[in-house]
Amino acid sequence: MTVRARAFWLAAPGQGEIRSVALAPPGADEVLVRTLHSGLSRGTETLVFAGKVPPSQYATMRAPFQQGDFPGPVKYGYLNVGHVEAGPAHLVGRTVFCLYPHQTRYVVPASAVTVVPDGVPAARAVLAGTVETAVNALWDAAPLVGDRITVVGAGMVGSAVAGVLARFPGARVQLVDADPGRAGVAAALGVDFALPAEATGDRDLVVHASATSAGLTRSLELLAPEGTVVELSWYGDRQVSVPLGENFHSRRLVVRSSQVGTVSPNVRGRRTYADRLALALELLADPAFDALLSGPCDFEELPETLPRLVSGELPALCHLVDYRDPADDQ
Repeated sequence: MTVRARAFWLAAPGQGEIRSVALAPPGADEVLVRTLHSGLSRGTETLVFAGKVPPSQYATMRAPFQQGDFPGPVKYGYLNVGHVEAGPAHLVGRTVFCLYPHQTRYVVPASAVTVVPDGVPAARAVLAGTVETAVNALWDAAPLVGDRITVVGAGMVGSAVAGVLARFPGARVQLVDADPGRAGVAAALGVDFALPAEATGDRDLVVHASATSAGLTRSLELLAPEGTVVELSWYGDRQVSVPLGENFHSRRLVVRSSQVGTVSPNVRGRRTYADRLALALELLADPAFDALLSGPCDFEELPETLPRLVSGELPALCHLVDYRDPADDQ
């Protein structure tokens, strides 16, 4: 029996639409998932929606279950939590996370889903991909007990990094953002907050996630001698200017990139992608991460919601998308 579903597509930059999809029955090693929630990443997905992915990064930016190509038409997304309706017995009835786009039902290999722990609400579990990015960044950064750490940029990724660091033994963590409204997010996560001009200096480690030249410049200014900036920002097709004169060499500062597409070399060979995602889901048992969620909107509202996120009319870190039981897909 063919199962019908509905999927959100970017028809062209700035123009989204809902399309009908026909799904083949799942095979022996596949699962049929009914989506409960998905998440809209304020950073990456708004860049995709606005057509701001540079051609040189089309392959790098490709999502695991993406259909179509940049700049469009393309079905894109990677924060999906659903209920397994059919598949291997040990998965049927379980709530799972999958790196799948915004779609009411879908069929994927059973190996592509990760069971959400019982203590993690399904809505909060959409953050797993973002917290996974934070885990990888901290594997790259390798902070020490008692480090003085600043996260510049209280967006979705930066806030997730701060949330994980808040549980790090002895760390003194400050979240920095130009928006004073993000102080509430910092308080919910249990870390200090400061505006850029008021941020504490002499830091051992700065994680930069503001995706601005000013943020990266301020990150370097906040470092102690021989300190490191871990660069997590995704700039799309924008050029970045950073002062590498002045005190950069005399203070022996370091700028290091971090990217979730590969497991950090610091743990590679000992940790897999599956290990990293499972750890992220375990960390999401902490209700403090609810501070990263906004919304929700209904799935059918996505064509109207994404332009509002791109314009800034709708403030959000991770905007939650809710799905009704799609009985009318049949």
